[in-house]
Amino acid sequence: MAAMEFKPTRMELTNLKKRKAVAVRGHKMMKDKRDELVRRFIVYVRRNRELREEMERKLGEALKAFVLARASMGGEAIEEALMYPARAAQVAIGMEHVLSIQVPRLTIEESGEFQYPYGFATTSAELDGAVRALGEILPMLLELAQVEKTCNRLADEIEKTRRRVNALEYVMIPQFIEGIRQIKMKLDENERGNLTRLMKTKDMLAKKGN
Repeated sequence: MAAMEFKPTRMELTNLKKRKAVAVRGHKMMKDKRDELVRRFIVYVRRNRELREEMERKLGEALKAFVLARASMGGEAIEEALMYPARAAQVAIGMEHVLSIQVPRLTIEESGEFQYPYGFATTSAELDGAVRALGEILPMLLELAQVEKTCNRLADEIEKTRRRVNALEYVMIPQFIEGIRQIKMKLDENERGNLTRLMKTKDMLAKKGN
């Protein structure tokens, strides 16, 4: 950012002091916002890790159960048993705000109670466990997607806020301080010059009077 240029006037000095005060207040607000964003980000990151670990564990168990069911039933029998869903469900996509940042809100809307979409006479118990496990994973998967997107949005906002804080702290406020210092020096220099001229004029008038 190029250095600012200021006119060495008292009006400019007053305006510069006001701009500096606004920048200092803005800097504090942005720092507070950044700190709160980081705190929220850490909370969501921890939740993201918990969800991912739990989901991977449950998904691993479900896949193992499917492998056992396939070994005992055969692939065609499993496909036939799973032709219909255990429960109808829809995903509602909405929005919510986290510190004025818009993030997605995913909600699963299920109709009816969970029911196995097949008869028990021709299926294995392993298939029952796999279907039940996958039914439990779906809400968790939606929450994981929501939390990961929220983490991404918060990370972007943290970076933007960090750049603004740095710009105020290391560029704008120092330039305002330096501008105020230079204007004061120039005004003091002009005042000393005016005082010197007045003293010389007074001496000249005194000599003429004598």
